[in-house]
This record gives sequence, structure tokens and C-alpha cells, in this order.
Amino acid sequence: MTTTPDELRELYLDLMKRTLTGALMEDNDSILGGVRTAGSPSLKKKLANAAGSAAQKFGFEISYKKPYDPALRETGSDWPARSESMIGLKRMQNIQDAISAIIEDDVPGDFIETGVWRGGACIFMRANLKAWGDTKRTVWLADSFQGLPAPNVKDFPADQGDTFYLQTGLSVGEAAVRHNFERYNLLDDQVKFLVGWFKDTLPTAPAESYSLIRLDGDLYESTIQALDALYPKLSPGGFCIIDDYGTLPDQAGKAVHDYREQHGITDEIIDIDGNGAYWRKS
Repeated sequence: MTTTPDELRELYLDLMKRTLTGALMEDNDSILGGVRTAGSPSLKKKLANAAGSAAQKFGFEISYKKPYDPALRETGSDWPARSESMIGLKRMQNIQDAISAIIEDDVPGDFIETGVWRGGACIFMRANLKAWGDTKRTVWLADSFQGLPAPNVKDFPADQGDTFYLQTGLSVGEAAVRHNFERYNLLDDQVKFLVGWFKDTLPTAPAESYSLIRLDGDLYESTIQALDALYPKLSPGGFCIIDDYGTLPDQAGKAVHDYREQHGITDEIIDIDGNGAYWRKS
């Protein structure tokens, strides 16, 4: 029985999803001094993370195994230690479904993610373009590549008390993200980087139009700045995906509602997995 091109595409993209999220290898180690270093609730964990961070300076890793829960990985409710994405399988599938609709409906425009961590979601976007044979669109990665900004409470009071900027594991350098693309043989001229804070880079981003904008900046500030700069360039039929819509309703979620109310946007917001959500621009 001959495998069809559509079946081959699906097999490739399914393997990419499971690899990028760590589901394939059931990546669930806890690395001391790793992703969630800051904000540990106990002195014991703080001391353990300090020891782990010190060991890393000498090329060592202190880690321990945790039971792998497929349900948590489906919704991205756990943070894989080594994988390229923490968004989980359902939000990965959402990207795939959106791109399939964009290509089939011939919606014009590039793809962009604001807040890329290790680059996993953008690697998957590029893999989708490769699988479809699309050579015209660009995947844009917008990030400071030095973690999240400290809250600007004066201008964005919704971010009061936020501590994501202390999470050292959220700071991944541009070189590391580029290397991740190279490992999948997907770093080419269809991948572009916008390096810096969103307020500085997004208003002058060179893309003329987008068919997919994926916002993963967590904060109210990061979300509203991305919407202000990018949504006017989103083509009708394009997708606006908010990674933290349900996870951070008082920050990312509030920014979405404020922007939609200000601009009279009534397109239905559709839940993905209890964390992320999206709508399609009419």
C-alpha cells in the first residue's frame, strides 16, 4: 500500500510535535538550577537549586526523574527539562491546524511568534512550511533573548507583582535558539530574528502582512504591545493565538479583552487546552 503525500506530511509533523514537546522521549527530569530556578517556595529547594546552578558552571548537571504524565504534556501544564517547547501537544496541534487552513485558503502573510523561549513553536512553524513546500513565507522570532522585562507598573498596572523576570530558565540566548533550528535542519532564509524588547522591535517589524501571529509574552505589557503592532497587519482569515490567555487571565487575558473592546473585535475566542486560545480574523 502506497503512502500518500498527505500521510507523509502528517507523519513528519506528528513526529516533530512529539519531539519538540518532549512527549516522544517522555522528558520529565527535574534539573536543579534549571528552568524554574527562581521563586522556589522552600529553603531546601533554594539550596538545592543553588547547588545545581553551581554544578552547571563546571559542566555538571544534577537532576532527578519524575513520573511522566501524558495528560500534563497534552496541555503543556508541565515544563520539560530539555525539550524545545513547553506549550504541549494541543497547542502544537493548534499551530498545525491554523497553518493548514492558511495554506488551503491562501491567506497571505508571514508567521510570527512573540516570546519564543527555546524556539520550539517557531521550529514547528518552519517544519509546517517545509512539509507543505511553501517557500514564500517567513517565520519571525521576536524576543529579547534575555528573559522577560521587569513589570512596568506605572504604565501597565495589571503586571503588578509579576516575578517572571526572575525566572532565569526563561532566558534563552539567540545563539541557543539558532542552534536548535540547526539541529532540525530548519535554519534558513525563511527564518528571521527580531532581537530586543517588543516596544522597540515590533512597531518597525519589516513584514508587510501576517497570516499567523502567536503571542507568548505572558505579561499585559508584552501582549498589548504585540497586539498594537501586529494585529493591524494580520490578514483577514489569519489566526491570532494567545498562548497564556487562560493561564494568565489578569495579564495576557486582560490585554486581549482590552484590545478587542477598543477595536470592536467580535470574532469568537476559541479555547485550545484551558491555557491557550485563538480567534480567526474576519
